[in-house]
Amino acid sequence: MKNALLRRDLGRWAAAAALALGASTGLVRPALAADEAPDALVKRLSTEVLDTIKADATIKAGDVGRIMQLVDSKIMPNVNFQRMTAATVGPAWRQATPEQKQRLQDEFKQLLVRTYAGALDQVSDQTVVIKPFRGSPTDQEVLVRTEVRGRGEPVQLDYRLEKTPGQGYGWKVYNLNVMGVWLVDTYRTQFAQEINSKGIDGLIATLAERNKSGAKS
Repeated sequence: MKNALLRRDLGRWAAAAALALGASTGLVRPALAADEAPDALVKRLSTEVLDTIKADATIKAGDVGRIMQLVDSKIMPNVNFQRMTAATVGPAWRQATPEQKQRLQDEFKQLLVRTYAGALDQVSDQTVVIKPFRGSPTDQEVLVRTEVRGRGEPVQLDYRLEKTPGQGYGWKVYNLNVMGVWLVDTYRTQFAQEINSKGIDGLIATLAERNKSGAKS
């Protein structure tokens, strides 16, 4: 039971670290990101985010406002969040208005941040190990597999990335896998139930209420 709890806590932290991916990328020139291999990118950003979390007491304490600042200023440039949200919402995304799509992205981002904010205090001596990369230079989408090692058993944390067009844009994350569970797949099931019973606006209202409740807790 103790090992299971440690694994669960480390898994929650791993997801939080994935959310915080790229916390220090403001120091990196865009050209570097364009030239950087996807596994090297994940390794660098994972190391930087560990150092950032360990050094910032407010982040480790789960300060949602501070974490949201990092998400807005550092993380979004490294994530195709529109693709992530669209995949999570499923077929209904195509029928959503531009305003609804923006609301869905905003509320989904807040939900992820609030869900994992409390896990950041688990960060201590963890390290990230990149597993052998099987991609090729011509790939447009790749899988980068990693392990988070620290207390208890290693935790699987994998990233799906796409190569974005244009000079200096590099690779962007569009899905992540924590301990064998893909984030998009997990939320797609929950979102589908809401959409089937309440429609897109009902899903937006449910997400907004969950985020509001989280802000009060």
